[in-house]
Amino acid sequence: MKSVKARIEGKVQGVWFRAWTEKTAVGLGLDGWVRNRPDGSVEAVFSGPTETVERMLADCWNGPPLSRVTAVQTDPAETPDQAGFIIRPDG
Repeated sequence: MKSVKARIEGKVQGVWFRAWTEKTAVGLGLDGWVRNRPDGSVEAVFSGPTETVERMLADCWNGPPLSRVTAVQTDPAETPDQAGFIIRPDG
């Protein structure tokens, strides 16, 4: 099992990136959350089997059609408290 906090930068707000992230993560069976950040980036925690988390991070480089990702930065994270994947309020 692996848990990471990801910061996705570029044109990632106002392009349905959070909804795309939730749908993709749920489809992969990951736990975690996603939210917009005040600086224009998107922050997410992905938790699940290592290979699945790595696939999600790779998918983040593509994102939804209107997005333009310029960076995906990751750090280790604690396992989320809740099961499943949710969109959190902006923060």
